[in-house]
Amino acid sequence: MKLCVALDLPTLEENISLAKELKTFDIWLKVGFRSYIRDSRTIIDKLKEINPNFKIFLDLKLYDIPNTMADAAQEISELGIDMFNIHASSGKKAMQTVMDRLSKKEKRPLVLAVTALTSFDDQSFHEIYGTDIKTKASQFAKDAYESGIDGVVCSAFESSMIKTNTSKNFLTLTPGIRPFGEDAGDQKRVATITIAKKELVDFIVVGRPIYQSNNPKSIVERILSEI
Repeated sequence: MKLCVALDLPTLEENISLAKELKTFDIWLKVGFRSYIRDSRTIIDKLKEINPNFKIFLDLKLYDIPNTMADAAQEISELGIDMFNIHASSGKKAMQTVMDRLSKKEKRPLVLAVTALTSFDDQSFHEIYGTDIKTKASQFAKDAYESGIDGVVCSAFESSMIKTNTSKNFLTLTPGIRPFGEDAGDQKRVATITIAKKELVDFIVVGRPIYQSNNPKSIVERILSEI
């Protein structure tokens, strides 16, 4: 299991400061919508300057027609990042088109497909998708697996089920991790590290419990120790 720290702070300077504080750790860093729209490639280049061994997950959740998604994936692959994500609900053709395009590259980033956002509970998910989360997440994961995607973004509670229905090597990344039982905030399906380990999660994403702490480094040390 790997720790992925979410860089969701209000300014580039705050994100860079946090990365500098954590530069000695073997961790992944997540760059999401807010940070990338504001800071574009600058934040990626600066993170690599701090520690060339940082692994970067670009969390933009692509969702469009197949060719547009493939075009965007091709551009993303030139940024020097190590992993990015798309929406599984974009469909098998879109996922296959993305992977076909990236297969032409000598080295490509990992690609994950989002199943169900962890901000959903069953009721709100059903209102949009017409079924419960576990059923649809399982189907989305199977579609992604059959499309050649490397893994999925899901809650910890679906991880082992998804691996059973696809492959033990099919990656799972789980947002909404509250390492030591912190407040869930706007997330609905949150989990602790203990649950994530039991569910065979490959990547845990932790944001607020780290960057809202007075001592982010100590929180990361505790998380890595728990892992």
